[in-house]
Amino acid sequence: MNKLLRLEQYTLKRPQELLLVKASIDDELDEVAIFKGFSSSLTRPTAFDPDVPVLPDTAIIVAIDRLRSPYNPDAPQYIQKGLTWDAIEPLLTQVGV
Repeated sequence: MNKLLRLEQYTLKRPQELLLVKASIDDELDEVAIFKGFSSSLTRPTAFDPDVPVLPDTAIIVAIDRLRSPYNPDAPQYIQKGLTWDAIEPLLTQVGV
């Protein structure tokens, strides 16, 4: 299972959380919001088809922020900021994804 899919599955199991993922795609930064199993790029167009991945397999995850939902960009409520993949993986395992 690819990393983005695991993060989407995590948000299905933790609907009270939203993940903001900062990723590098061909040396360009992208920011993706993941909530209740769906991903949406905040900096690039997102396909209407949910089967089209928002991040390609070549994307490098730079950091992951955990926030309380509902997400308010004017007053975000962070749970944790700047997590690496290694730091979030135990949380994914804890919920079974």
